[in-house]
Amino acid sequence: MSKGTAGIALCGKICSMTLSPPGQLVDLGTHRLHLRCAGEGTPAVVFDAALGASSLSWTLVAPAVSAVTRACTYDRAGFGWSEAGPLPRTAARLVEELHELLRRAAVPGPYVLVGHSYGGLVMRLLAARHPEAAAALILLEPARPEEWAHPSERQRRLIARGVRVCGHGAVAARLGLARAVAALVNAGALGAARAVARLVSRGGLRREDEGFLAPVGKLPPDARAVLKRMWTEPRFFEALGSQIGCVPESAAELARAEPAHYGDLPLVVLTSAGASVERMQADAALARRSSRGRHIIVAESGHWLPVDAPQAVSDAIVATVRDLRARR
Repeated sequence: MSKGTAGIALCGKICSMTLSPPGQLVDLGTHRLHLRCAGEGTPAVVFDAALGASSLSWTLVAPAVSAVTRACTYDRAGFGWSEAGPLPRTAARLVEELHELLRRAAVPGPYVLVGHSYGGLVMRLLAARHPEAAAALILLEPARPEEWAHPSERQRRLIARGVRVCGHGAVAARLGLARAVAALVNAGALGAARAVARLVSRGGLRREDEGFLAPVGKLPPDARAVLKRMWTEPRFFEALGSQIGCVPESAAELARAEPAHYGDLPLVVLTSAGASVERMQADAALARRSSRGRHIIVAESGHWLPVDAPQAVSDAIVATVRDLRARR
């Protein structure tokens, strides 16, 4: 058996497996969301991942936090182990689903809300719409609503391309082609995998898109295997495409709801040292919107701080939890 054939055979076994969720599936009435909590103590820390990411993005961060307090990761509808949810997938819908998820799972608040990139936008909206649920906000290079509420022509083209590629991905997943791409990647046939991906996306998938979901190579092997399986599901592409298409609406929702100043709510913003000047200034300005705001520059990291610099992220979270306890 050739290396490529062996890889496809192996992927067939992996892709046919039923992956048991490490946490619980909580019924919201319309669909079930996956929630995993570990550790004891208050305030509980709740994580939300980037646009195309899942609870697995926090694999290198959550354990250190759960050693100090309760740490809860979850999957948005259509992602990870969660079932597909109602469309469209706006930030307002995500916020209400997360709020209801925590209520039904009996996770007591208020929470330390941690959000990365798009997840930062969601957590800011949660704090704005349910201020009683927020004990603190920790944001990792959060998406900026002022940048996307009124998108430029270039940004509209990016959004349209993202929606289009996700549409092709959903069709490919139903036909089993996404699993073939995963098999080729596992077998080391990256050139062939890219060729199939370009064909499936009708040329819409570019080389730079490969890092869109996360630098998965930095995650443990078992997490990488699960992610590759999940990225072959139609529900993932459908949910992601809807989130991308709703970005302007989601940004506008936050712009309307967010207060001009957070008062004394602890607000920590982490930025990669290699970030653009625009990003650095925006994150610093956001931290100044609280009298207890902090802006932390993280060295040797890219935008994906949860996997590039997990120690810096967990240190910031643990310090915030201990500060809240000391003040309480």
